[in-house]
Amino acid sequence: MKRISLLGSTGSIGVQTLAVVEAFPERFEVVALAAGRNIPKLAEQVRRFRPARVSVADPAGAAELRDRIGSLGVEIGVGEEGLEAVATEPAELVVAGLVGAVGLRPTLAAIRAGCDIALANKEVMVMAGALVLREIRCQGVRLLPVDSEHSAIFQALEGQRPEDVERLVLTASGGPLRTWSAERLARATVAEALAHPNWSMGPKITIDSATLMNKVLEVIEARWLFDVPPERIEVLVHPQSIVHSLVEFIDGSVLAQLGPPDMRIPIALALTYPERLPLQGRRLDLASVGSLDFEAPDLERFPALRLSQAALRGSEVAPAVLNAVNEVTVQAFLRGMIGFTDIASTNQAVLDAHLRRHRGESVRDLEDVMEADAWARRMAWEQLGIPSGAEAGARPWTS
Repeated sequence: MKRISLLGSTGSIGVQTLAVVEAFPERFEVVALAAGRNIPKLAEQVRRFRPARVSVADPAGAAELRDRIGSLGVEIGVGEEGLEAVATEPAELVVAGLVGAVGLRPTLAAIRAGCDIALANKEVMVMAGALVLREIRCQGVRLLPVDSEHSAIFQALEGQRPEDVERLVLTASGGPLRTWSAERLARATVAEALAHPNWSMGPKITIDSATLMNKVLEVIEARWLFDVPPERIEVLVHPQSIVHSLVEFIDGSVLAQLGPPDMRIPIALALTYPERLPLQGRRLDLASVGSLDFEAPDLERFPALRLSQAALRGSEVAPAVLNAVNEVTVQAFLRGMIGFTDIASTNQAVLDAHLRRHRGESVRDLEDVMEADAWARRMAWEQLGIPSGAEAGARPWTS
């Protein structure tokens, strides 16, 4: 029986991970759960899975959780210290399902504790890909991608020689606003940007999908996960979300991984790799699908997509800057403080400001990454003309 710790248990990835675990109770034991402020959902999970340890965002949440679960004998932690305690609870696998920069420290702690990582928290690799890979090699643990695109590439590359890879192609649904004009995009509301046609995800990743910033982050993540230069990683819009990504080889062959848009599939593979679980659910019926559509992304309407190459070629810390400013702008948009198109323009402005001062800068340690993250957040709020403070530091999508 594999022992699992789960960072982000009440978010979309966490809930679907526990659905897989619950379907195969003889295979998995949940030993630790970390959540944010969704205490009712966490209490339900604690009663169902009986972990030894949990973590919540703040002391008020811890008090509420104690009231809800009674005398179950669960250790309850708080904040960053609580996250790291969950990440280092004795386990064979840690599922990194948090959203945003908050997941970096606990994921590094899990690696240093000798745990394999099932990685859905793409910002970990975006912020500190080189640093994370150094720790992975040092500890001799496995890093298994959970994002559907990176899981697809991981599967297509299995058994292949790295020198035979020509390019990676990440597919993008295009999000809920794919066909909108530039003028209409400028007026997009939060509700419209959250109405994803294919995937059920948390608010942050859904907004990233609408701006195509999710592809920017995924290109950066792919560069580190698969050791492929950024100029050999491309994005292709595929509205049906059936082809999850492709790998082209030097002989012209292309391998793709297909499946219905169901995150349980890449989650289950990461939980049991190299084995596959017999999941229940709808199967891909290509005859009923009829046709698959592909198109080049429109960089005029979705200019954020240009930022991955600029960040990767700019400096080792530039992706951390880009991730941080994007977290701020998505948060500001979700709160109605800025317009939809302000997300990409502000991300570009803060990245440009960083590169004017720090082009070519390398990452020595975690503190370099966190300093860049903090600087970018301050600059983002300044660029938006919105006073930063305690409220600005909150991440409303961490459930």
